[in-house]
Amino acid sequence: MVTTAPYGAWPSPIDARTVAAHDGRPAFIGGVGDEVWWTEPRPVERGRRALVRRRPDGTEEAVLPAPWDVRSRVLEYGGQPWAGTLTERGPLIVFSEFADQRLYACTPDSGEPPRPLTPLSAVGGGLRWVDPVLRPELGEVWCVLEEFTGDRPTDVRRVLAAVPLDGSAAEDRCAVRELSDDRHRFVTGPRISPDGRRAAWIAWDHPQMPWDGTLVMLADVTAEGEFKDIRPLVGDLGPTSPGGGERGESIAQIEWAADGSLLFVSDLSGWWQLECIDPAAPPGAAARRSLCPARKEEFGGPLWNVGQRWFLPLDNGTLAVLHGLGDTSLGVLDPVTGDLVDSVGPWTEWAPTLTAHGSRAFGIAAGPHSSYEVVELDTCTGRSRAIAARHTDVVDPAYYPRPRARTFTGPGGRDVHAHIYPPHSPDHTGPDDELPPFVVWVHGGPTTRAPLVLDLEIAYFTSRGIGVAEVNYGGSTGYGREYRERLRGQWGVVDVEDCAAVARALADEGTADGARLAIRGGSAGGWTTAASLTSTDLYACGTIKYPILDLAGWATDETHDFESRYLESLVGPFAEVPDRYRTRSPLHRADRIAAPFLLLQGLDDVICPPAQCDRFLAEVAGRGIPHAYLSFAGEGHGFRREDTMVRAVEAELSLYARTFCFVRDDVPELELHT
Repeated sequence: MVTTAPYGAWPSPIDARTVAAHDGRPAFIGGVGDEVWWTEPRPVERGRRALVRRRPDGTEEAVLPAPWDVRSRVLEYGGQPWAGTLTERGPLIVFSEFADQRLYACTPDSGEPPRPLTPLSAVGGGLRWVDPVLRPELGEVWCVLEEFTGDRPTDVRRVLAAVPLDGSAAEDRCAVRELSDDRHRFVTGPRISPDGRRAAWIAWDHPQMPWDGTLVMLADVTAEGEFKDIRPLVGDLGPTSPGGGERGESIAQIEWAADGSLLFVSDLSGWWQLECIDPAAPPGAAARRSLCPARKEEFGGPLWNVGQRWFLPLDNGTLAVLHGLGDTSLGVLDPVTGDLVDSVGPWTEWAPTLTAHGSRAFGIAAGPHSSYEVVELDTCTGRSRAIAARHTDVVDPAYYPRPRARTFTGPGGRDVHAHIYPPHSPDHTGPDDELPPFVVWVHGGPTTRAPLVLDLEIAYFTSRGIGVAEVNYGGSTGYGREYRERLRGQWGVVDVEDCAAVARALADEGTADGARLAIRGGSAGGWTTAASLTSTDLYACGTIKYPILDLAGWATDETHDFESRYLESLVGPFAEVPDRYRTRSPLHRADRIAAPFLLLQGLDDVICPPAQCDRFLAEVAGRGIPHAYLSFAGEGHGFRREDTMVRAVEAELSLYARTFCFVRDDVPELELHT
């Protein structure tokens, strides 16, 4: 029997603790012999990431007990934190431990505890490591070394380095052998050619971000493992670099093919597409070619994490590839003919991580009705199946939302992509004379996008009668370079306009109650939320999570090195347009806020530091605007701990209950101050 009740007041079996317990997803998949390994979140274990293996008999187990946390802090967003190989003693694993950021080695089948391979450093953020490549024949692991040289977040250098596997560098930094020079500010881990005679990696420099312009660097490798004749092979750092082109070329991933050619994903065509190049060809020769030029879609994405993989060569010469327009699919590409055959299954989104064993490819995928799970594709038969971290319905799936991908019209007639999640419950509906409240969800980045997958946090709200609209505003990835560059110089304008266009359209068509619209987001989404609340009266309230609120502060050593000059493309060079930094910042527009808001912040956040929230709240104080500020010790950029997530989700629901005038007795009442 279906009961009529006010939107927002519906009962739901999806509580905040269920949401928190299933937050996050598996990541950084890899192969060790015939086993598949990956990391996965443990919210109930203080947010650590566990390293998990799937044995050939299908059983899964955590490799290391708590509190081991396999996670790198390089670039603060991290990347591939582990590598493994099979030895006479079983698997040999090298990983980055989050607590001290040292590299450790372990042979888990021996029962021996992990042993450190690298030393601690008292300088700045210390020594950090990511994207390891095991070289057991040399007795080393090669990876990216991020070394702080001072106390400022921008006092840092990055090189490729070789770490002895015998532990001799655990107390002596000098035992670490640097492979590359530090001519470039940022580097990815090395990829070694099949004959072992060449190494390639991706590099870029301030003020470019890796989705603006990168270079592929090439080096000859001696028998002793030394790098010689380091030179650029392909790519373009753009107009800020001597000899750079007008806009740059973003190369997001590289891998070697069995024939010694280098495969890479480049956006030179306006889409991240697969190409290959012969590194032995004479300079200036027409050596590069596109592998699938007929497909105007993305075969890559933004390089937020070092070591992301959108494609991988297979033993039979074909490539496992992730591709799509908006959504992503896993397919098999013949690099000779350009033929592409997609796998079949319910998954509409694949994380940028792949591994392979023989004719089988493995990835991590989710769909609108299933969470992220480890999926195997048999490239011989085309059969795909979930094999690990399988989705399970923790509640009746009848309470899951029924999303729709839609395209709206923004200012000037431009397309705005969004995913719409109307309120949905199998046993409740709203009154005929009432329209539902809707919350605009703004993704972070901003150079990323919101995928169309099952998210229990969205279901938490939709199953209670609150609609959600996830907006992939101009600047989002997945729709080509032109779409993502709409935000160049326009951050705080285009994103705000596109979110408002979707919200207004939903109200105008009668899908949403125009008087009960809200907006929420974290990080860059927190910025857009705060910017929206200070520039429009469209929203009745907002939830601002670990945001950027003061552009000038963020541009002057108040964030980490990776994004310290990101605003030069999003807003403009600070020295040239200082007034723009002030007039767009919510900090300097606090007097324009008229809607209640909830501000959520981790106190250990070095990307969007709590000092920005403190300044913003000082500006808001005494203005009569109801607001709440919840801060969380031990949390950084994004929340990982179960108790934090429970408190945040329940506080957000309480804000909507007060603002939209519906009753909830299943969450603590949020205390608002003025």
